Amino acid sequence: MAKDIFESSDAIRTAQPLRYAQSVTLAGPIHLESGGTLPGVTVAFETYGKLNAAGNNAILICHAISGDSHVARHNAEDDPGWWDILVGPGKPVDTNRFFVICPNLLGGCRGTTGPYSLNPASGKPYGADFPTITIGDMVEVQRRLLNYLGIGQLLAVIGGSVGGHQTLTWATRHPERLRGAVVMASSPRLTSQALAFDVVGRNAIRRDPFFHGGQYYDQPHGPAVGLALARMIGHITYLSPEAMNQKFEGDRLHPREEAIEFEKTFSVGSYLGHQGTKFVERFDANSYLTLSFAMDLFDLGGTPEHLAASLRPARCRWLVQSFTSDWLFPPSQSRDIVNALISNRAAVSYCEIKSACGHDAFLLPDDFDRYGEMVRAFINNLAPAPTVPGVEKEELFGTTSIFHERRLDYDRIVELIPPAASVLDLGCGSGRLLARLKLQNHRQLVGVELDEQKILGALRRDLNVIHADLNEGLRAFADKQFDCVVLSQTLPAVKDVAGVIAEMLRVGKTGIVSFSNLAFHKLRRILAEEGRAPRVYGWLKDNWYDTADIRFLSIRDFEDFCREKKFKIQRRIALNTEAGIEVAEEANRDADLAIFVLSRAGVNGES
Repeated sequence: MAKDIFESSDAIRTAQPLRYAQSVTLAGPIHLESGGTLPGVTVAFETYGKLNAAGNNAILICHAISGDSHVARHNAEDDPGWWDILVGPGKPVDTNRFFVICPNLLGGCRGTTGPYSLNPASGKPYGADFPTITIGDMVEVQRRLLNYLGIGQLLAVIGGSVGGHQTLTWATRHPERLRGAVVMASSPRLTSQALAFDVVGRNAIRRDPFFHGGQYYDQPHGPAVGLALARMIGHITYLSPEAMNQKFEGDRLHPREEAIEFEKTFSVGSYLGHQGTKFVERFDANSYLTLSFAMDLFDLGGTPEHLAASLRPARCRWLVQSFTSDWLFPPSQSRDIVNALISNRAAVSYCEIKSACGHDAFLLPDDFDRYGEMVRAFINNLAPAPTVPGVEKEELFGTTSIFHERRLDYDRIVELIPPAASVLDLGCGSGRLLARLKLQNHRQLVGVELDEQKILGALRRDLNVIHADLNEGLRAFADKQFDCVVLSQTLPAVKDVAGVIAEMLRVGKTGIVSFSNLAFHKLRRILAEEGRAPRVYGWLKDNWYDTADIRFLSIRDFEDFCREKKFKIQRRIALNTEAGIEVAEEANRDADLAIFVLSRAGVNGES
């Protein structure tokens, strides 16, 4: 069945009463960062699962600008929640194991104090008199709610978009209160382009003739058209060009008939009109103004130095995720967060999920097999469950060696790394080498990997892994940040060999490079006698026309390269992995694999 083009992240949200919402009034006054004061705040929230006896299984979910407390169904009869795919029994945030709290934001319109609430001073709704609030104010109200619930430390805080802003604020302002932070499709602050869309949306609301200066609650009509237009503008930013083409290009002049008062000549117009009209049914215009302005005020810094300083108080582990087609909160902003955390020596993992869904990707099922499972792995690492299959020690040796089940090069690399060393593994794959080093209690282990599925594998091994292309450099890492930097069996896929190895030796005190030797006598014979490219043999698993490797080299080639580039060879180990022996003589002929320990020329590196 064809996918309904009107499906969106808003499709399941309604104005129906939230049957399982709870409410508590927190005594004030609450002094706001803008200088205003609220005498008290009522918070609507929903909980899932049970708080355990130790009180250490609580997870806070922070919603985005148009969300509410109803993150997931409570049972089969309940209405769908906005993040049902992520939260629930057996799901990545497993409510059979965890106690989940999701409060409606301060300034919202689904039960928490906001502009529609009664102002004690006047007995009428605040309207335009509701004070300016910030993300920090929202988090302060959440903190007071958790105190009321008797929750000290959170296992994790999870949020996307503006929910990510709240998560960042939790981690930096209350570092002692959380063990892990999941930040999805978010940013340290909005781009000027994103701010521009918000400014237009707020002007659409304020210029609606029925806005009445924000005091429209006792009027027969409110600013429905302005709010719908603001939401239509927002929906454009939530989608990607790919998603819009997929939805609307096939029948762009055949819109679905909708009972709306907006232009619907084109299918995209009918869609936007539908989304705007539907939004007005469940949201308040003043709340939209309040929450969007709070989002726009959020700012952790516009320079790497400022951002790193803002994030420095955090003590938790991090999982940061972005989406390739998100142009509202682009991946570059998530990388800025990750780079700042790396500079702070924080325990962080990052993945840029390949997606065509735009900013809304973190709410949709399309890419859930990757981003959702990464969240599951991260949460399981914070609170391992006996029923969750772990990684057995014998699995760490793997079945992806050159000729044997056990990778002999890993055996030797592990021996070359001194005790308690910090190690950066470039092209770490699913983390087999790092997992072996972890058993030896090395003090800092980080992987860099490009393949999303392998990143997921590394996360399942409780490793910190960064999604990055080695050819773009290692700028996020400081000079000599690691004792050893490893590049194992990745060299043939590297475009900028000299640049990558130079970066290795900048970031690490020593570099360890392993690669398969094309001059191995069996490979020579295949080429010389059979006249064929040595394919489907040992480490040459692919045909010449579909291999990921872009270059092949020999031991002599690499030695010549090091001399030319002035990289000092501290040690060379040549192995015949078929025989399981080290080759001393005629290594270029009789070894199928080589390991080099390198340093910069003139540096006395240790092996």
